[in-house]
This record gives sequence, C-alpha cells and structure tokens, in this order.
Amino acid sequence: MRTGKAAIALDLPLPPALAQGKQQGAYAALRDAILDKRLPAGTRLPSTRTLAERWQLSRGTLELVFERLRDEGYVSRVAGSGTRVCAVVPDLFIAAGSGPPLALALAQQPLSEPAASSLTGVQVGVPFVARLADPALFPVKAWSQALGKALASAPTALLSSPDPAGLPALRERIANYLRSYRGIRCNAQDLIVTSGIRQCIDLVARSVICPGDKACVEDPGYRTARSLFERAGAQVVAVPVTAEGIDDQLLERHLDARLACVTPAHQSPLGVTLSVSRRLMLLDWANRADAWIVEDDYDSEFNYNNAPLPALKALDQSDRVIYCGSFNKTLFAGLRVGFMLVPASLREPLLATLQGTGGAVGVTEQLGLAEYMANGSFVRYLRQARQAYQQRRDLLLECLAEQAPGCFAVTGQQAGLHFVLWLPEGTDEQDFCQRAGSQGLQLQPIGNFCQQVQLPPAVMIGFTALTAAQLRFAGRKLAALLREVS
Repeated sequence: MRTGKAAIALDLPLPPALAQGKQQGAYAALRDAILDKRLPAGTRLPSTRTLAERWQLSRGTLELVFERLRDEGYVSRVAGSGTRVCAVVPDLFIAAGSGPPLALALAQQPLSEPAASSLTGVQVGVPFVARLADPALFPVKAWSQALGKALASAPTALLSSPDPAGLPALRERIANYLRSYRGIRCNAQDLIVTSGIRQCIDLVARSVICPGDKACVEDPGYRTARSLFERAGAQVVAVPVTAEGIDDQLLERHLDARLACVTPAHQSPLGVTLSVSRRLMLLDWANRADAWIVEDDYDSEFNYNNAPLPALKALDQSDRVIYCGSFNKTLFAGLRVGFMLVPASLREPLLATLQGTGGAVGVTEQLGLAEYMANGSFVRYLRQARQAYQQRRDLLLECLAEQAPGCFAVTGQQAGLHFVLWLPEGTDEQDFCQRAGSQGLQLQPIGNFCQQVQLPPAVMIGFTALTAAQLRFAGRKLAALLREVS
C-alpha cells in the first residue's frame, strides 16, 4: 500500500501532452504538479522504475525527464535519498508577483527590509570582478539552432531593411516577457531595441537633456550614467542612497530636475531594493516635477531569496518612466542587445537620435534572440543560471564565514551578480585592494562609486563568472586578508 507524499505522484494522470511526445508529456505532468503545489516542497518522487510501470513509459524516458527537472531547478537528486521537489520553485525568482492591481498590491505590501548590499574592468574568471553572466553556462547549441532556424526563414528584404526600432518579432517577445515576468503592461510598439543599457542612457541624454538641465543620479551609483549626462551638458546632482534606496526627501529639493536615473531592483553598487513607499514617492515626484525617470533594471532576473517586486515601470500611471533592460547581463556580454520601453512622447525623438548616431543592433542577433525567446530557451536558461549563481554565492559566503568569522559583513547578496563585502572598521579601502592585488585578487572599492557621500570601507564582490574551484581558492585568500586587518 502506498503511503506518504510519494503516492501523490503515482496518482497524477499523464496529460494529453503525449501527443507532443512521451518525454514532453511526462515532463509537463510533473512540472505542472510542482508549480500547482500538488507536489509540495520536499515531496519525494517515486523511483523512475515505479513511475514507468504506473505510466506505461520506459524507464529511460523518465530518467531524461527527471534530469531535465533537476537541471531546471524543480527537483534535487541525491544518491541514497531519491528525487525530491526543491524547497523553492525556480519560476518564483524570475517572475514578479501578481495578484491585485499593481499599484494597490504594492501599496499594501510591507516595506522591504533594510538591506544594503559601473566601472570597467569586469572580467570572466577574475576574482572578484567577475560580476557578469558566465559564458560557460550559455547553451551554444540551442542558440545556434535558434539562429539557424531564424535566418533560414527570414525574408531577404528583412536582412537589408530592418525596422529602426528593432525587429517586430523580437519586440513582441520582449513585451511578452515584460508582461509575464516584470509586471509591466506594454506592447511591442512601446519598445526600442538597443545595444545595451549604456546606449539606452546615452540616447536619453542626447534626446532629453538640454545644456544646463539638472539630472539626478544615485550616490553611490553607476558612474557611466553620470558621465553620459555630463557630456550632454547636464548639471548632475548626486542624491544619497539609504537602506530603502534613493533618498526621496533630498530628491524633493530638486523639483526643477529634468530626470532622475535609478536602479530600483538591485541598486548599483550597494544592492539595496527601492522600497515600495519610495517607489510611489518617486513617481509622485516625477509627476510634480514634470521629470523623467530612467529605470536601469540591469540584473533583476537573478533573485535568490524571494520573487522580485514588479518593476517601477509597472506602477507608472503617467508614462514618466523610461525602462531599460539588457540581455548582455543575462546571456553573455558580447551579445550587445538591450532594449528600452519608452513613453509615447519620447519615441520619435529617441528613434531619430538612434538613427542619426547609426547605433542600430545587427539584424542577425535580433533574429536569433527572437527565436531563442519564442521556443522557451531564454526562460529555461534563466532558471538554470539562477540556480548556478546561487550555488556559487553560497559557496563563497560559506568559505568566508568558516575562515574569517566575525571579520566582515555582507549586504546585497539577495540578488544580482555581486554583493558588497563590508570591511572591518578603520580599514583603508585602497590599501586593502592593493594588498588583495598582490595576492592575485582584483577588488573594486565602494569609494570609487561615491561622489559626495562617505561610506564605511567596503568592496564589491563579483562571483557569477567564477568556477567553484576559483571561488574556493580565491575565497581562502580573501578570508586570510580579512583576518589580517581585523
């Protein structure tokens, strides 16, 4: 007689998806049961042999299904312990919350917990400036297949006369993704394809800023944004960042500003999340100031502790937010494809600037990415990458905790490609980084990202594009340095 949670899986009917193939049908049955909570967290699944007999499938087919579920983060497989449903469903970490109307839902949520968690020089495999997508994780075969299929079916006219705003098929896929995973109500015509967030900000600076206009930026913050606004002739104002994000009370002093540039999901570099109340206050400020908000959503796809809040743009009832995203941060840095979701009144001037500067993205990259998103590969890759990055983060944090207990504090680790390591009180940031450099470690001090604010000593730790062996080896060196300065 069957007992316990394992019996639930045996009683699950195999869905009609068998028409799509036995393997896909079995996969869909188990995945949907996990997502619907019919197989709760911790449930031990029956063995592949037992389930094969129940569903009249081959054991080999179910082995492939179990391996796929494991790779996508739905189940864990441990020798001697069987296959169990993971404690957390991976889809929760790439999809924004849903439910009541967004403004009401966010207003009713409690304030986020205070959690304090660019420069050039980020590199794959270099501790600890490896805060970028790991190209070793990218499924080149799947990408090649998507690219080949897209090119084979593309009209020849499309290869020579693409839409200046970006391929309609790609913009439609991006709009679908934003609606499903970032809580943004949008359409393909609202989007412009760019080479990345840097180009998004540059287009805004060139199209919106007039010499002498005031542009508010976070302090500490993304230095490239500040530089681009200054080049456009703006008077750049540094607004301090607190544990809840950009300081709305100090921003209130600048009702004459033309725009504010913020990183609400995972503030760069501190890693704090802009609280719900400050999101609403920021939108109210923009309405009263007749100003624009540039939302730099550079790494919201990677959340490790809970589902991300919907984007700031999701609350934008007055069309004041220019939302910027990038596939360079999620897939691989050399892709050079990003996008911006623009207010209707800015679409034509931004497109004119894009065409005037000759900055359109290559059509082959757009074709490949549109197909890659259409066949589900993009979301599957996000699940796998999130799981890999979380494991790397945990490995490094465990190493530091074991070998340098009480010598540091960490913030901003709940999401993203980096966290902030706060050094012992009185430590000289620059000296610590020089000493780390002599040990083969490259560190970026938080002070380099500050304009006017002065923060306790800290460094950024990029961990996503490092192997487990690199994390252990470099982690031991970093722990030794922390013990020396404590």
